[in-house]
This record gives sequence, structure tokens and C-alpha cells, in this order.
Amino acid sequence: MQELFEAARAAQANAHAPYSGFAVGAGVRAASGRVYAGANVENAAFPQGVCAEASAIAAMVTAGEREIVEVLTVAGDGSAVVTCCGGCRQKLREFAGPETPVHAAGPDGVQRTFTLGELLPASFGGADLPTRRGRVSWG
Repeated sequence: MQELFEAARAAQANAHAPYSGFAVGAGVRAASGRVYAGANVENAAFPQGVCAEASAIAAMVTAGEREIVEVLTVAGDGSAVVTCCGGCRQKLREFAGPETPVHAAGPDGVQRTFTLGELLPASFGGADLPTRRGRVSWG
């Protein structure tokens, strides 16, 4: 978990959060064991920014991986437990199962660990959609 924490903290240091002042860093561990990090990137044209978790997922997918086995998010600089937003919970669900651990960390380390299922109960993923040859069938 230390590797995830360090990657998320390093990404958080590079966050672009000039409007909220709320820097976030995230790390995802893929099934291969590799860690991918991302930072939030705000944009003056709200809501065009990118969350840290989405940024980390994009790095993982760009590297050719498709399965997340662990997540850690470092948000803010206080002692409050901050979890990923609802949109990122669904993005994580695309690549992770309900039992995947999601760690909420502050500057001093992990404050609480959840499962993705606790954060996004009764969720749906790609397996719940009708597909044809591995692709979503819309008609």
C-alpha cells in the first residue's frame, strides 16, 4: 500500500486545482501489480475538469491494462475522510469488482478503507449490459 500512497501523493503535488484549491491524487494498482497515478485537473470551463481517479484509470488503460485490484485516493490536506465522487466510483466499477479495496487517505496516510461495493452498492458494470461479440448492442 505504501507504493500506492507515494504515487498518489506525488500526483497530488502536481494537481491543477487553481479554482477549488482542493488538490487530489489517486493511484490504482492493476492486476499486473503496476501502479498508475493521476491528479485532478480543473478547468475554467466547469465541468470540463478531470478527477484524479479518472486520470489514473486513463493512464492504466493507455498502458494496455484493464483490471484494477486496489485504489488509493489522497484528497485535501486535512483530517476529514474524503472518498472519490460518484462519477469516479462508476468509472472504477468499469475495471474493478465490488470487493476491490478503495483506500481514502490524507497527508499522513490511509484513514479508512472501503470496498467498491460499499461505496457503490447495487452497481452495474459491462457484464450487466446486453452485448454482441464483446460490444454493447444498442438495438
